[in-house]
Amino acid sequence: MKKVLVACGGAVATSTVAANKIRALLKENNIDADVSQCRVSELGSKVSGTDLIVTTAKVDKDYGVPVIHGLAFISGVGLDKTKKEILEVLQ
Repeated sequence: MKKVLVACGGAVATSTVAANKIRALLKENNIDADVSQCRVSELGSKVSGTDLIVTTAKVDKDYGVPVIHGLAFISGVGLDKTKKEILEVLQ
């Protein structure tokens, strides 16, 4: 099972929206994954065992895990490209 962390800058509202859409994307593509949400400030304590970080905020630190900017799940701009990037990392 893959592990995906969806992180936002402040409250978890945007990461909740993005996480729900990512769960649907992975289900459609038969990828078994645990998708959870956190704040960017919590990444350091939650990144262990993570296969992918999707963030709706800026992440400057290198956690040794692929990071994909997921604002497209909120804005709709560049959504197909973002979905493709996620699938490439997790397949």
